[in-house]
Amino acid sequence: MAYPRLTKRPSAVETATAIRRGEMSPYEAVEAAIARIEKDDAHINAVVVTDFDRALGQARTMDVANAGADQPLFGVPMTIKESFDIAGLPSTWGHEEYAENIATRDAHVVDRLKRAGVVFVGKTNVPPDLADWQSNNPVYGRTNNPHDHARSPGGSSGGSAAAVASGMVPCEYGTDIGGSVRVPAHFCGIWGHKASWGLISKHGHDHPAMAGSDGHDGALSIAGPLARNGADLRLLLELTASLPLRSNGKPLAECRILALLDHPSCPTDHAVQGPIEAALAALGDAGVTVERSSDLLPDLERQQADYMRILNVAMARGAPAPDGKRASATDWFDMLDLQARNENAWAALFDTYDFVLAPPAPVLAVPHREGRVFDGTIAIDGAEVPGGSALCWAGLATYPNLPSTVLPVGDTDGLPCGMQVISRRWADLDCIAAAEAIGRILHG
Repeated sequence: MAYPRLTKRPSAVETATAIRRGEMSPYEAVEAAIARIEKDDAHINAVVVTDFDRALGQARTMDVANAGADQPLFGVPMTIKESFDIAGLPSTWGHEEYAENIATRDAHVVDRLKRAGVVFVGKTNVPPDLADWQSNNPVYGRTNNPHDHARSPGGSSGGSAAAVASGMVPCEYGTDIGGSVRVPAHFCGIWGHKASWGLISKHGHDHPAMAGSDGHDGALSIAGPLARNGADLRLLLELTASLPLRSNGKPLAECRILALLDHPSCPTDHAVQGPIEAALAALGDAGVTVERSSDLLPDLERQQADYMRILNVAMARGAPAPDGKRASATDWFDMLDLQARNENAWAALFDTYDFVLAPPAPVLAVPHREGRVFDGTIAIDGAEVPGGSALCWAGLATYPNLPSTVLPVGDTDGLPCGMQVISRRWADLDCIAAAEAIGRILHG
């Protein structure tokens, strides 16, 4: 289905083009974004840190005649996930005790985007420690899904996705270790990209407890863009990548594709299966061959168990588990060895297949709840399953450090549904291009 809110507002590229043509000024573009936030965010609560005065002041001084060729987003208003540092703004990660933690410098991603001409108007909501598929915390409150205010927009980049889906801003930047870009894109009906691990520096994205220590990019975790189309994703990725990006340019019809809709670690709800099955049928009608099984797949149940083990250690930075045990250095290196073997298995699979298609999550947007999704249960086709098992589709690409693009493919009862397009490591642009080709088949 097409979401009216997603089609009425211009994209980042369209906004930049209008500014270059003199159809609007940077000030007018920023002023319009602020007006949308002031009008729409009262019911959504996505943009929880505002920087309107500085943004308007900056935009007022911007003259398109001085825009450089290296500023393709000149005058484009944006927000960014609260956990990224912007000099002069708080980075609380959802903790009241860090409410006065004011950043003194810009994160790498913020700096790169400012250099490209972006004007940041604020920051968007997160769960505490970026550790939930909701975006609710004691500092800023709860963010609602634009499609259903009784449901979550996802997390931890939930405020990011809600701001884009509601049309307040054309694009955003989040992070992902447990689906934190892909799940909000899926829940909110927009596009999101989980970058190959190591492609984009997360410098300046540090927990307030480590503020100023310049922590390194941790295992599994990545930074990635959210937008309403693939063109914006591509540009945001190109502007922030620390390594050269390449694309093979292979047409989708010539690609060998594997689709996975069932995972041994968690069932997938019919509300997710239905739209993805319809999308796969449309691909088949368009002449795209999609296979449904392969002996090349790693043991997905083992992968999920190994992913959860390393994820928990990475998120806790080695702090003791609930049983009081702390991972040793030997434990950590054993985990990295298992991860490397899994990476090799996926590399072998991508010697045969170009892409793997899969759900971003086993459910659509979850209803609001008290407490973390992962600490309770979630309803899948009427049965309650452990919330942590829902991370299986996130781990599919996270554990082997692969890129994944999520695009909206349809809906069930008005709630949007996305699909992941996963490929070999560093094939980020190919994932986005394939998602665009799939989107053209599905939506025209």
